[in-house]
Amino acid sequence: MLLENTNIAVQAIRSQKTRTAITALIIGIGLMALVGILSAIDAIKQSIANNFAAMGANTFTIRNRGINIGGQHNVVHKKDISFAEAMLFCNKFNFPQAQSSISYAAKFDATLKYLNQKTNPNIRVFGVNENYFATSGLTIEYGRGFTATEINGGYPLIVIGSGIASKLFGNSIKAITQTVNVGSYRYKVVGVLQSKGSGMGFSTDNSVYISIYNARQYYNKGTVSYTISVMTHNIQQLPVAISEATSEFRRIRKVPLNKENNFDIIKSDSLASKLMENISFVTLAATVIGFITLLGASISLMNIMLVSVTERTREIGIRKSVGATPQVIKAQFLTEAILICLIGGIAGIALGVIIGNAVSLVIGGSFIIPWVWISVGLFLCVVVGVTAGYYPAAKASKLDPVEALRYE
Repeated sequence: MLLENTNIAVQAIRSQKTRTAITALIIGIGLMALVGILSAIDAIKQSIANNFAAMGANTFTIRNRGINIGGQHNVVHKKDISFAEAMLFCNKFNFPQAQSSISYAAKFDATLKYLNQKTNPNIRVFGVNENYFATSGLTIEYGRGFTATEINGGYPLIVIGSGIASKLFGNSIKAITQTVNVGSYRYKVVGVLQSKGSGMGFSTDNSVYISIYNARQYYNKGTVSYTISVMTHNIQQLPVAISEATSEFRRIRKVPLNKENNFDIIKSDSLASKLMENISFVTLAATVIGFITLLGASISLMNIMLVSVTERTREIGIRKSVGATPQVIKAQFLTEAILICLIGGIAGIALGVIIGNAVSLVIGGSFIIPWVWISVGLFLCVVVGVTAGYYPAAKASKLDPVEALRYE
C-alpha cells in the first residue's frame, strides 16, 4: 500500500508541477535558513575553539579593559597599563616555569611594500618582546623570532604573517632576509608565521610584529595601554599563577588593600566561553526564524492539499467505489504531503550546508557536515508534512463515494 500511495503521490506531484515547486521552495527556504545559519554557527564555534586551543588553556592576559562582546555596555575601561608597569611586572614575576610577554597594537592601517609590490593599507603592526610568540600561541613556520638582545636594541627586524608573505613575495620562504618598507621605515624579515586564518574579525596572516622598543620609537603616539600575557608550564598551575600575578601587579600599581583591581585578568578559555555564550543567543534566534518560516510553509502546504482534495474529489469517489478504505485515502494524501516536504527539505538542507561551509571558508575554518542539523531538518520535513497534510487527508477520507462521483 505504501508503494502504491507513493506512486499515486508522484503522479499527482507531476500533474501539479508549478504548485508543488512553489510549496517545496517555501519549505526549502525555511530549512536552508535554519541549517545554513546553524551550520555557520557551528563553523564559527569550531574556529573559536581552534584559535583558543592554539593559544592554550594555560595562558592569561593582564589588560586595562574588560571583554568587549555583545556591545559597548559590556566594556569596563580601567587605568591604562604603562610600559614601565608592564616591564616591572615581567622583571618581578618569577613564577616557576612561566613566561611573560608585553605587546601593544602600534598601528592598524599600515602598508607594506617590497619593490613594486604592496599590500592594502589594513596591516596591523604589533610591538612585542621576545616571548610574545610563545605566550600567544603563534607558530613561526619559516625563519625565527626575536632574541632579547634584538628586542632591547630595537633592531629593525620584522616577523610577518603568511598572507603578507604570499602577497609580496609569492611564498613564505622567499620572504626571509628580504627588506620591506612599513610606511617610511625599513625592516629585515626574519620570520614568517604559520597561517591561522581569521577569527573574530582579526587575522594574524595580515599582521606584522616588530621590537616593542622600535614600535615605541616610531609609533608611540597618543595614549597607549600595554597587554601582558603569561603562560604557565601546565594548566594545574594556572590558578596559583593568576593569584600571584594579581598580587604582584596590585603592588606595582599601589592598589590599596580595600580597593578592587584597577586592571583585568582574562583567561583564554574564559574568553572562549564568553564568546560561545553569546553565540548561543544567535543560535536561538536562528532557530526561531527557521521555525517561523517552516510554520508559514506548513500553512501554504495545507492550503495546497485542500485545493488538491477539492480538485480530485471525483478521483477519490472512484477509488472508494472500487474498495479503497478511508485509511487508504488518508494515507495517500499524507504520503503526498510528506513527499512534497522532503523534496523541498532535501534541496534546502543541501543549500544550507553549502552556505554554512562558505562561511566556514571565509573565517578560515574546515569543511563540516552538520549531521545533527541534517537529521533535524529531515525530521522537521516529515513533521511538517504530517501536520499540514493531516486535515486535508482526513477531509478526503470522509467524503461520501456517491456524492464524490457526482462532483463536477
